[in-house]
Amino acid sequence: MALSRLSLRSNRFLRPSTTAAALPSSIRRHVSTDTTPITIETAVPFESHLCDAPSRSVETSSAEILSFFRDMARMRRMEIAADSLYKSKLIRGFCHLYDGQEALAVGMEAAITRKDAIITSYRDHCTFLGRGGELVDAFSELMGRKRGCSNGKGGSMHFYKKDACFYGGHGIVGAQIPLGCGLAFAQKYSKEEFVTFTLYGDGAANQGQLFEALNIAALWDLPAILVCENNHYGMGTATWRSAKSPAYFKRGDYVPGLKVDGMDALAVKQACKFAKEHALKNGPIVLEMDTYRYHGHSMSDPGSTYRTRDEVSGVRQVRDPIERVRKLLLSHDIATEKELKDMEKEVRKEVDDAVAQAKESPVPEPSELFTNMYVKDCGVESFGADRKELKVTLT
Repeated sequence: MALSRLSLRSNRFLRPSTTAAALPSSIRRHVSTDTTPITIETAVPFESHLCDAPSRSVETSSAEILSFFRDMARMRRMEIAADSLYKSKLIRGFCHLYDGQEALAVGMEAAITRKDAIITSYRDHCTFLGRGGELVDAFSELMGRKRGCSNGKGGSMHFYKKDACFYGGHGIVGAQIPLGCGLAFAQKYSKEEFVTFTLYGDGAANQGQLFEALNIAALWDLPAILVCENNHYGMGTATWRSAKSPAYFKRGDYVPGLKVDGMDALAVKQACKFAKEHALKNGPIVLEMDTYRYHGHSMSDPGSTYRTRDEVSGVRQVRDPIERVRKLLLSHDIATEKELKDMEKEVRKEVDDAVAQAKESPVPEPSELFTNMYVKDCGVESFGADRKELKVTLT
């Protein structure tokens, strides 16, 4: 299977390209919050279509790399907690987890501002967190509680944070793509110097609406960046079974594209910075993020019937985004192993506390069933579970 080669990728991302290792230990021990620029080379080269690839040398800092580690650890722990809550039946309905793909969320945020818009599919928990969302708001939404980011009415697939230009969380495969191009149109119409990142999976890459929206975006030179999160499986279907041309960054044909190692947070940052500059000057661009999810497609999918456990563990051992950053921090002496372990313990407590707070949040009032509706005065009634007790009538 094509994916078995994923675990054989190079680990060159871990090699220091600065002189930090040559400094005395008394100096090196205090660089964890240092913002002095350092340069790291990406693990693998970018592949480009109709454009020049960005440099593999990424400018970063000790503080930024450490923030990547902490943010990705929070995202990973949040998804592990969501798995547990779902199995305890405190989260109901659909639930799609993002563990393994965290580098996309943190790398993208490092390259853009909160005025740049993001819209994505139903695998949206970590994108919400990256946009500045609170853990307690995420867990509250997952459990259908009032404090949730969508007031407990959206659930796992419909996270939202308008004040950070995060427009969801969409349950219909590919439906967010024309909406994202619409956001880009609004930005250009308003003469704003911002862009929209529209995220979709490899499973949605064959949708007709993708090509229709991309055509208009190209005609009008919209600041639209289409990001294919290629985790190599559309639900349980491998890309080699569903796509005659799995080079998704070339799918735009007349639109430039870039293939990126989506498990390398610094490569994602570099690509998104490049894409934003391109989109503001020249119009749309397609980014293919080569990534991997550890969980199944959703909580109802064990994720082991269409791929082997060895394949999953192989990716974890070689390409895991958190472990890559951990080794980078250690090799540059930005932090010690103990400091990173302590940070992970803090993150675990932070997540546990957020879960406890979310459980205390009340569920929405029954009348909330009828808010945010287009049609009013339609005489709709809501009954209790026994279908006898009238809860509320829409008037």
